[in-house]
Amino acid sequence: MTVEEYLRSIPPEQKAPYERLRRTILETMPPGLEERISYGMIGFVVPHSVYPAGYHCNPEDPLPFLALAAQKGSINFYHMGMYARPEILEWFKGEFTKVSKHKIDVGKSCIRFKYYDEIPHDLIARLLKKMSVRDWIALYEAGRGRAGRTDS
Repeated sequence: MTVEEYLRSIPPEQKAPYERLRRTILETMPPGLEERISYGMIGFVVPHSVYPAGYHCNPEDPLPFLALAAQKGSINFYHMGMYARPEILEWFKGEFTKVSKHKIDVGKSCIRFKYYDEIPHDLIARLLKKMSVRDWIALYEAGRGRAGRTDS
């Protein structure tokens, strides 16, 4: 599946809010990421040209960082930095309460947006500025016990 095919598969009621959130991501994501289908959704990954080792679960796959999925009843945004650095997740949850009248629906790296007209694009843009690709790679390698190693 391609990104274009994925976009065509989005249900009509989610299409406009999904595409707007995708634009927010594309306009504010840290440099060095590549958009592609990853794990059945649109992913924003660290390509092998930047991080040759790839993802430890399958080194042929690039290192995932962000993703965006249209699910039944929600648009889900994934940010692996929130999983790896809980203080970023806590910051996001605190800021979300300032911009939404709804309770946040969040997992370790996933934010589920059920109210499409209330997706906090400015807050997502601020979140995307909290971690560079270099920061993500360093955090990922430290979590894998690989800090400072250059081999795969």
